[in-house]
Amino acid sequence: QVQLVESGGGLVQAGGSLRLSCAASERTFSTYVMAWFRQAPGKEREFVAGISSSGGRTNYADSVKGRFTISRDNAKNRVYLQMNSLKPEETATYYCAARSRYGGDYVPADFGSWGQGTQVTVSS
Repeated sequence: QVQLVESGGGLVQAGGSLRLSCAASERTFSTYVMAWFRQAPGKEREFVAGISSSGGRTNYADSVKGRFTISRDNAKNRVYLQMNSLKPEETATYYCAARSRYGGDYVPADFGSWGQGTQVTVSS
């Protein structure tokens, strides 16, 4: 399993931006598909954005397309989530997750490694 540590969360006003970062401990980081999920109180964990092991392909939830950007730096073992035009309903704990590049989908059950999460609060 990969050890993941998120950072960059905080309090932001509606319409503002935040950049989340996730640091991975695994030296074979470049072989993992990475993703960001979020979970609001009382709700299920939901997919936000994902990126292939090479970084060549990305995938986004419809609700964040055009506003969020996922990227990775395999030399630094990091994945990022740039979030623009944030909305109050996007207040949640954001999690970084990793899975093998050999099969699987962008659903929580397919991801075997998770970070502790970072809180994002968007005020109205």
